[in-house]
Amino acid sequence: MKKNELLAALEQRLGRLHARQRLGIEADHEAQVFGQGLNFFHIENWYSVHSVIRNTLKLCGLYWRGRKNAERIVLKTNHVPSTRLPAQFDGFTILHISDTHVDMNQRAMQRLAELVTGLQYDVCVLTGDFRGATFGPFDAALKGIERLVAHLKPPIFGVLGNHDTIQMLPELEAMGIRMLQNECGVITRGEQSIYLAGIDDAHYFRVDNIEKAAAPIPEGAFAILLSHTPEIYRQAAHAGFDLLLSGHTHGGQICLPGAIPITLDSVLPRRMGAGAWHYGNMTGYTSVGAGSSVVAVRYNCPPEITLHRLTRA
Repeated sequence: MKKNELLAALEQRLGRLHARQRLGIEADHEAQVFGQGLNFFHIENWYSVHSVIRNTLKLCGLYWRGRKNAERIVLKTNHVPSTRLPAQFDGFTILHISDTHVDMNQRAMQRLAELVTGLQYDVCVLTGDFRGATFGPFDAALKGIERLVAHLKPPIFGVLGNHDTIQMLPELEAMGIRMLQNECGVITRGEQSIYLAGIDDAHYFRVDNIEKAAAPIPEGAFAILLSHTPEIYRQAAHAGFDLLLSGHTHGGQICLPGAIPITLDSVLPRRMGAGAWHYGNMTGYTSVGAGSSVVAVRYNCPPEITLHRLTRA
């Protein structure tokens, strides 16, 4: 798609301000290592350090073990009880896939495709970081996501992450993924409904708008928020969301024994860096991700996808 055509399509889809703001920030700060976003330092943007980490792991004899670990995606189940869940949605199941970075590790993505095939769920959500790099070409990432989507059952909802360019949006939606860009969808069973909202990246580009995403949700309705990063947990809880599904942290990806992360690359309490947690009246879940960032290795932090089963408490 040509630049003018893309801009016109994005302005029509998102509105003039959101489209121009996201594209402008991408152009201004592409691959910036220091400054911008919630973190001052962004290791994923510092590409000279990628080879340093890789070569260091090879010299230590750890690299290939880490590669194997990164390919061993596991399926987890998370139970989400709620007194606010409508009776018709008791047992409603969400397949949650995050941080695929599909062009980083082909074997891991093959494992992912095998793992999702035949799973039983009601809706699939993708919480961002489809691309491995933070700038440059994204055709390989789109092709990888298209291969994955062929193994998924609709409906599929998604949000963008800090590795993703807004230029990917038209093709992601053409694949059948309903991308939620500070927007909200409704899922209905019989005469009852729950609401599924999603925001644009809040970690690096900071173009999230929870107020806009939550605006269509009626008072007292059960509501789920998709965000690439869990760092907006306070805003989400005070906006009345019941469940926040996110990723971004990779659970640390390279962890000490006992799954202790060296860094989460996030501004939030460590207890929220992986798995289930609570804040106020809101339940949260931070996926450690199906893929790997910077270097395609994992230690003491296996990649995952998750089935969230909602139950009426």
